[in-house]
Amino acid sequence: MGSRSAAVAAADQWTDPDDGVRYPAGEVHAWSPGHNETVCGLSLSRSRLTRFPHVTWGDVQPESGRHAEGVQAVCRRCRAAQGARRDERGWTRTNPRP
Repeated sequence: MGSRSAAVAAADQWTDPDDGVRYPAGEVHAWSPGHNETVCGLSLSRSRLTRFPHVTWGDVQPESGRHAEGVQAVCRRCRAAQGARRDERGWTRTNPRP
């Protein structure tokens, strides 16, 4: 079910004061439009997640920074299903063994 053109579902939202468009905030999940659950399997209604069909998954990644101002956490399972690589870690080995 993990498609690369996923939209976003989030726990909270914020509204841009310049143009009045709402954007995701809080914890974000990947969501395929037309389905009632996230890519990781959470039910949208039971989890009380708000749909954002106008925001793509790539736009809420902290690396992109486009609509990620209000994002506090990205679902690890959704990120993996959308193609995040396992070797993309935030640390590097500074003293490797011989």
